[in-house]
Amino acid sequence: MKRHVQIAVLALVAFAPLVAQTPKGWKMRVDRSTAASDPDAPGDIKFVTMGSGFHATNPQAAVYWNPANTAAGTYTVKGTFTLMKPSGHTNYYGLVFGGSSLEGAEQNYLYFVVAQNGTWLIKSRTGDATATISPKTPNDAVKKPEADGKSANALEVRVGADKIDFVVNGVVVHSEPKSGALAKTDGIYGIRVNHLLEVQIDGLSK
Repeated sequence: MKRHVQIAVLALVAFAPLVAQTPKGWKMRVDRSTAASDPDAPGDIKFVTMGSGFHATNPQAAVYWNPANTAAGTYTVKGTFTLMKPSGHTNYYGLVFGGSSLEGAEQNYLYFVVAQNGTWLIKSRTGDATATISPKTPNDAVKKPEADGKSANALEVRVGADKIDFVVNGVVVHSEPKSGALAKTDGIYGIRVNHLLEVQIDGLSK
């Protein structure tokens, strides 16, 4: 009997770190590829607490958010995204902001993302449709993978009264009027990681 108790205790101890890794309160929405020429990888998405932040391993693309994380009015959302290794082709990752109804058919959000080829991109999502606000654009501020395969980029979205600044590693790479597709910026902020990527996210905050 004593041995059985010891085994049970050891099992609980072994399981506890796995439970602790799950980010409390966070939600995930998978965005599966429908392109035969750009398929998802097999396996399950993993999104866990790691170090002082989160670690996303994405065979499929996904958006991650905590409903408690919202921003309104004038604000800055930021986070540092470390790409752990290059993808087989260009895929984007970065910040989501102005989100609403993220679990439903009427999902709506904006996103500012970067890629391993040194480009940034701004898009919007409404339901299943996406629209490009500012196209893929190269900028020296976006760090590419180094010899170890990693690259760290600190991203910021600075929402002002009349305009929005998009910032990479302290450099404003683009500014847009707070109008049109960018008129609605109040809402949930979070993370987007495209498929075939592994990314560490630190310092996500507003």
